[in-house]
Amino acid sequence: MKTTISVFGVLLIALFSCTTSTEKKEAGLENAGGNYTQQKGISLACPDVTMHPEYARTIARMAYIWGYPMVNMINRKNSFATLPGPCILGAVPAAPPGYVAMLTGYIDPSQNGITCTNQDVVYGTGYFSLDIQPVVLQVPEVDDRFWIYAIYDARTDQVGHIGKPYNTKPGFYLLTAPGWNGKVPDGITEVIKSPTSLLSIGPRFFMNDTPEDKDKIQAIINQVMAYPLSEFTGKMKTTDWKKLRVVPMPKTAGGEIKWVKPEKFFDQLPEVLKTVAPLPGEEALYAQFDAFLKVIEKDPGLKKIAIEELVKVDTTLIRDFLQWKYNGKPAGNGWNRSVHNAEWGYDYVNRTGTARSNMFDNRPGETQYFYTDNSSKGEKLAGKNNYRIIFKAGELPPVKGFWSLTLYNDNHFFYQNAINRYSLGTKNKTLKYNPDGSLAIYAGNKNPGPGLESNWLPAPEGEFSFYIRAYWGKEGITEGTWTPPVIEKY
Repeated sequence: MKTTISVFGVLLIALFSCTTSTEKKEAGLENAGGNYTQQKGISLACPDVTMHPEYARTIARMAYIWGYPMVNMINRKNSFATLPGPCILGAVPAAPPGYVAMLTGYIDPSQNGITCTNQDVVYGTGYFSLDIQPVVLQVPEVDDRFWIYAIYDARTDQVGHIGKPYNTKPGFYLLTAPGWNGKVPDGITEVIKSPTSLLSIGPRFFMNDTPEDKDKIQAIINQVMAYPLSEFTGKMKTTDWKKLRVVPMPKTAGGEIKWVKPEKFFDQLPEVLKTVAPLPGEEALYAQFDAFLKVIEKDPGLKKIAIEELVKVDTTLIRDFLQWKYNGKPAGNGWNRSVHNAEWGYDYVNRTGTARSNMFDNRPGETQYFYTDNSSKGEKLAGKNNYRIIFKAGELPPVKGFWSLTLYNDNHFFYQNAINRYSLGTKNKTLKYNPDGSLAIYAGNKNPGPGLESNWLPAPEGEFSFYIRAYWGKEGITEGTWTPPVIEKY
């Protein structure tokens, strides 16, 4: 990807080059976010040109593909900004910036705020504006279950290492913005410096599908909290998350809430350029996007053309990221495997694909994801058919954490069904194994019959997909040599 960026950057610089150093300063290009003037002697793109409409379309497309995840993050954070306090927004935990909210059980299948949630963990959610002030994360004493605090910067890359795989100790962890040099109070266990002022957190705590474990986990999650540094006392705080109020969330026609609107994208891209510093090599992209925004601001006709191009991209390329073949790379038997999850770097295609299809992956050392829309013979999965997913003896996903197989509808949400079952795996204590040690899971719109219902994932009549999570993988998962199971129609 570095080579691609370099070639693209040379093209951009060669086409337009007349901005003076004074103009750079007046344009705000020398602030912390727009720090793309470091290579002295290289001219920046000129905003005083008559830009060809086809060139405008090209830059508009690139800006949308590149900036989609970051605008997505901004809009999710903004949607929480007016909340009166931690709550359940529709069916997801939500809190105003600076705080976190936790569920007390599995996420409700009716939620439409984020695709590809699972029913293996108890979730939490929070967004932080660290430019206002740092945030303290509480880490309670946790039993032997798998858990992780997945913390994401504005690019949707993970920040910090807090969780079971890292042997994290109970205590207080301080999240700080770029350049923060304030006093760290006594009692802080560790300071985690974020590369962006916008952060999101998604605590995840594995829970067995039993009433006993749901009771047991409550004392742990009640001490999962986040709050501004000004509220830090040095003592562990506790809240009863069962008492959260429910705030309605807008309904959709079946898909995810539209977090990125092409018609508004160019109004929000400047915030990204100002607040998210470029990675090494991205300076040319930032300079071109900045000049492009100035050109279309002065030319409403050209802006209209650029927005029309984004609408087209949104209904083609972005929409098609819901097809798993455009996410990750082939893993065998018709499945794809996640690549660079939450460590995207220059991998813009997988970063944007994930932002649309299954936002907020864990990094590869924490979780690997496998997904497919097809049987192992390449046929589209459809609930009118009956399927068998066969894990041979000794070939379950090798993990130190847990694994699960989840079924989603064509919009990557749960198919609400009469037996309230959406995934099967480690959490399920009633799975039936074959005499040879193999495991067969059944999927389809019809009950597979007596003796098999415990291993059945109900499916809609239309198209659907499968999704395997392998949390804290062992060798095979981490090395990429484990092959997902065969999916056969019977």
